[in-house]
Amino acid sequence: MGIQFSSIIDAARDDVFAWHGRPGALARLLPPWQPVGIVSEAASLADGQAVLSAPGGLRLVSDHQPQEYDPPARFVDALAQPGPRSWPTRLAGAWRHEHRFDALSGERTRLTDRVDTAVPERLLRQMFRFRHRQLAEDIAAHRWRAERGVGAGTVAVTGASGLVGSALTAFLSTGGYRVIRLVRHEPRGADERRWDPEKPAPGLLDGVDAVIHLAGASIAGRFSDSHKTAVRDSRIEPTRRLAERADTDDGPTVFVCASAIGFYGYDRDDPLDESATRGTGFLAEVVADWEAACAPAAEAGLRVVNVRTGIVQTPRGGTLRLLRPLFAAGLGGRLGSGRQWLSWIDLDDLVDVYHRALVDPALSGPVNAVAPDPVRNADYTRVLAAVLHRPALLPVPGFGPRLLLGDQGARELAEANQRVAPDKLLAAGHRFRRRDLEDCLRHQLGHQPT
Repeated sequence: MGIQFSSIIDAARDDVFAWHGRPGALARLLPPWQPVGIVSEAASLADGQAVLSAPGGLRLVSDHQPQEYDPPARFVDALAQPGPRSWPTRLAGAWRHEHRFDALSGERTRLTDRVDTAVPERLLRQMFRFRHRQLAEDIAAHRWRAERGVGAGTVAVTGASGLVGSALTAFLSTGGYRVIRLVRHEPRGADERRWDPEKPAPGLLDGVDAVIHLAGASIAGRFSDSHKTAVRDSRIEPTRRLAERADTDDGPTVFVCASAIGFYGYDRDDPLDESATRGTGFLAEVVADWEAACAPAAEAGLRVVNVRTGIVQTPRGGTLRLLRPLFAAGLGGRLGSGRQWLSWIDLDDLVDVYHRALVDPALSGPVNAVAPDPVRNADYTRVLAAVLHRPALLPVPGFGPRLLLGDQGARELAEANQRVAPDKLLAAGHRFRRRDLEDCLRHQLGHQPT
């Protein structure tokens, strides 16, 4: 029982081992389809403790074993039951996880995970396929930065606890960056600073090399007056005020701000690169003003990048989180005619776009963060159903989204037709991890072919 899984990582053993010991490693390795979250990461691979949350208020507690710690060759963790909320894990039996690192020629490392447990191998294989691929791709992305002579500096991030922010901050910290979270509560440690969106404090960005601004109210929801006000007010003026604070002698040289392909409007069948004109609709107006709010940073001489994000693919949030249970139950289908274009991007590819925005001095202005190959809604439906081994025979009638989102929300969100191209990234030679939709969905949902 249990599993032994090995792969070759194109990096030196010391580097691969060090990656595992940095904050964010557990978050990067946790499969997104599993119903668990991180309560706390281990402070040390030698003798730390990691705690995960599970459904029903349960806890999964893993203790690192000091007597088996042998850097950079090995570390071991084992399941513990320190309190009542972790006792039900005894039903799965013991869990001992040995991580082995073997140095190979040419600065390569053989990584081997060996888990001794009563859980059958077939139930664990997809998890370790995900972990090893994720690790290899993350390390390759950081090697790309190092090869360009760019160091891992200090990055201040708003919206760090959100869907994109949590993935991005984990990626950056495992790559050696110092991440400072700009939070609205009282700081809980040296890696947090209090940020008041209405009145950012002087010195908020002192000692920071770059800013990544992700904060903003979710656009998902019925397009009522109050919802639209919240969407707009959480973006325009807070962005302008933060951009003004970036003008400081000991502050950032790069200002990266979230944006959206909503800039192009909700019904554009023609290919849209970054030079395309603004479309019509509420979201197009908001995004245009959002990007314009970055002007104080640009006027102060900072390099400003506006990441126009497409439909992010991850079961942790967004549309895939909503669609997955429907399709898994065999209740999925195309939306309306299914002819509308869907410009999508894998969550980890979006993380890479933000990373490139930090590193590449040639990148500025609007950047389309979408996969190179958009698909029609009907094709998306077909691929998702095939990955989940379910039929997709029930088209969603037009009145369905209108009941949830209202006429305007349905038109600009659920029924949006946007054929967007990442021309700036392709011209820069950017490499996408997953430019094929099926590969993306299989990776994110744990359905890689065996």
